[in-house]
Amino acid sequence: MSEDHANVREAVKVYKALGEPTRLKIALLLTEERNLCCSDIGSKLESVAGSTLSHHLKQLTECGLLNLRKDGTYIYYSVNRELAKKYAPYLLE
Repeated sequence: MSEDHANVREAVKVYKALGEPTRLKIALLLTEERNLCCSDIGSKLESVAGSTLSHHLKQLTECGLLNLRKDGTYIYYSVNRELAKKYAPYLLE
């Protein structure tokens, strides 16, 4: 697979993930406040159920847009700034 083809596939995954309004809100929140756990993100978004939030976080993590760090039973999320700079610079404005 050529590098261009791999870049296109990566871009499609990122754009697809950000195409859902709640996931875009999560990504924007995490550019402002780094290293938030799921419960912190949920309390800031308010209208998202826990199971739905987990699904959105999984989608954003699988496309590479979010990094995660485990600390005991907590998972902390932050935006992968290199990937955001490459495909979604709007998030970093």
